[in-house]
Amino acid sequence: MKKIRYSRWRKLDNAAQAFPAATGKNDTRVFRFYCLLKEEVSGNILQKALDRTMEKYPLFRSVLRKGVFWFYMEMRDLPAMVKPETRPPCSKLYVPDQKQLLFEVTYHKNRINFEVFHGLTDGTGAMIFLKELVKNYLQLRYPGKGLPKLEEEQEATGSDQEEDSFSHYYSRKKIRDQSRPRGAYQLKGELREHQDMSVIEMLLSADEVHRKAKEYGVSVTVFLSAVFLCAIQEEIPASRQRKPVALMIPVNLRNYFPSRSMINFFSWIEAGYHFREGTRLKDVILYLKELFKKELVKENIDAKMSTLVRLERNPLLRAVPLEIKNLLLMAGTTLGGKSVTAVFSNMGQIRMPKEYGAYIERFGFFTSTGILQLCSCTYQDQLLLGFTSKLVSENIQRNFQRILEQEGVCCRVLENDFPGMSEKKPGSMITGMRIFTFLCAAAVILCWMMNFLATPGFLWGGYVTAGVFCMWLLVMVGYRKRRNLLKNGMWQLLIVSVGAFAWDHFTGYQGWSLDFVLPF
Repeated sequence: MKKIRYSRWRKLDNAAQAFPAATGKNDTRVFRFYCLLKEEVSGNILQKALDRTMEKYPLFRSVLRKGVFWFYMEMRDLPAMVKPETRPPCSKLYVPDQKQLLFEVTYHKNRINFEVFHGLTDGTGAMIFLKELVKNYLQLRYPGKGLPKLEEEQEATGSDQEEDSFSHYYSRKKIRDQSRPRGAYQLKGELREHQDMSVIEMLLSADEVHRKAKEYGVSVTVFLSAVFLCAIQEEIPASRQRKPVALMIPVNLRNYFPSRSMINFFSWIEAGYHFREGTRLKDVILYLKELFKKELVKENIDAKMSTLVRLERNPLLRAVPLEIKNLLLMAGTTLGGKSVTAVFSNMGQIRMPKEYGAYIERFGFFTSTGILQLCSCTYQDQLLLGFTSKLVSENIQRNFQRILEQEGVCCRVLENDFPGMSEKKPGSMITGMRIFTFLCAAAVILCWMMNFLATPGFLWGGYVTAGVFCMWLLVMVGYRKRRNLLKNGMWQLLIVSVGAFAWDHFTGYQGWSLDFVLPF
């Protein structure tokens, strides 16, 4: 295979700029594509297949680095190793200050998993990579079967694959983006802690769904979006139905602007509906039909894309240091989330040459989420829905299934088989931290009471308070960040030491900061 050349460093594309800043304890910004085979996966053969795939797509051998003003990708000669699946789905892949690959290939029984950080690629790039990986695996596993190349397989240069298509198609014309985000209903309820999320997969007949969508004269995406909106609306109390229920729906820009880029090249539309008493599914479908027809026009998509690129190229914003940019990006992400209730991402039809059908059962797709997301993809006659949710309640998924069945679409809920999924009761660690916080507060109050009663002339309770606070802060930061606890502890020790010395200095230096606080 001809060696593909890439830039050693490249800036993040426009869509990826926000992902490093927005990645946190509640949403890892990682998504999973998987292929379920009809026979058990061999880890050794899968490793050889991955090595071959990396020769074609070395773009994925990148790590995320921090610059003074922007994040950037750096090519690193790090090995991509296949592992048995042990962690929960969509676990964190991007960890600040750690130079590690932004994807992971694992396997479990008959399943090949490909998980990737969204800052590296989008759904289209990830699916191309997984299809190449599956093709290589099956060709190595069955060398005498004459399995063909993929239909769309063609040589693409390194420049093609790492092209920033946002910049390539950026229009300097002042095209006004007419879309204005509106406040949408925000889902309420008990949440799962940190990265824990529920995963529910439903298997449908693609032909049945297509026929039902055709009855309404709409696409599958419009039909499923309407069902999703209605399923959410059923869980909203009547007193809170003042705001619309809105979905963010990603749009593959390659369908409008020719591109062979393997990095992010997508936009989105916001599809919302303001429910009234007596609203039917048909009403929502007809409304979304007109909305999609209006929004999915090249001129409107170009306007939104150019607006975002123009913002990125603003000279004043470019001069802002990265740490401040991160705060702005996090604030923008939070505000943007107020106009969305949930997310629905439809990858559409996944095509493989018919010869591979004898070895492949189905493909699947789901992603980490901040609150609730639905993903879908289709292989042959199997349309797979993947719900991921931070909510403990699973009523919306239940409503979705019931509405489909009322429409005559059979829906089978698949049994989860994810080895790393937590079996502990949701919220157990949150409860533990609340108890720990209460005990720390109680200890401080008790010490001050003893101080005033026993030795009112010497306020030793202040030292106890400072010590308990430092202990609480160390545990709380470790609980929330869960990474590099030693580094967190060292920073806290430095801050507390400097603060104590400053306090001692400005209150008439008595030397207690050196005697009791500084670690000498």
